[in-house]
Amino acid sequence: MIYTTEVPRLEEGVRSAVTLGKFDGLHRGHQKLIHRIQKKRSRNCRTVVFTFDVPPRSYMLKTPPKFLLTYEERRELSEERGIDILAECPFTEELMHMEPEDFVKEYLVERLHAAYLAVGPDFCFGHNRKGNPELLQKLGEQYGFQVEIVEKEKDGARDISSTYVREELEKGNMEKVNELLGYPYFTRGEIVHGRQLGRTIGVPTANLIPHEIKKLPPNGVYITKSFIDGKLFEGITNVGYKPTVRENFLGVETYLFCCNEDLYGQEAEVRFYKFLRPEVKFDSLEELKKQLNHDVEMARMFFEEENRQK
Repeated sequence: MIYTTEVPRLEEGVRSAVTLGKFDGLHRGHQKLIHRIQKKRSRNCRTVVFTFDVPPRSYMLKTPPKFLLTYEERRELSEERGIDILAECPFTEELMHMEPEDFVKEYLVERLHAAYLAVGPDFCFGHNRKGNPELLQKLGEQYGFQVEIVEKEKDGARDISSTYVREELEKGNMEKVNELLGYPYFTRGEIVHGRQLGRTIGVPTANLIPHEIKKLPPNGVYITKSFIDGKLFEGITNVGYKPTVRENFLGVETYLFCCNEDLYGQEAEVRFYKFLRPEVKFDSLEELKKQLNHDVEMARMFFEEENRQK
């Protein structure tokens, strides 16, 4: 896959099947759009996901965004889904004030040689969001590309969207989050040394500090699986500041079942499956240990049930 932070110019004779949008999370709705452009893929037709480095609203309000996927994660998931080109275009003042017709002519026609576009019914673009799918269809007739308006993927009566995923994530409803995404929500980071208090109570843990732009679920304890060096470990994970031991950074601390390996310095991917309880400050390490043993038992029961259903 080609990853670029500008809109590429395809060579003569090569056209593209393009889908456009924010693509934060690459949820089931996004996957539906990607599936549409993959149907058009051929030796002379590239698949292109056209997105932006920051959401337009965050740019205009000057608010630092928190993403469901970091830039690197979005690139990797896009490649796994067979995309030829991921164009992560910087959202600038010039782009914000570009008229819709100019956007289509310069980017989609002259650079990408678009043959086919797949967009959702609420897709808007250009200055003051004046561009919409109907305008794309009209311009497609003029410039020689087809536009398919793809109906939203549904969860019951509600459209699946990044906003919907965020709402459920903020509730800690990981089962619904994973259902909407079509894959387990995760965070990544290098395993670092903590205060190693877990070892003193018989619960050694792996600590990682997620990327600052990654949106995390609420502070608390979760049932998780961790992918490290090609191996998948079941476990429980605390997201938060660990109030009992007064940590002063937001971290992800995981107790890995059946793991005695030295993992420091390795990259870990922690996948969230179920919220167990909020983060709590205990009066003693002994109380903390008692609660952790209960958390471990709940997690083992969860995995046993999961294995029975396979």
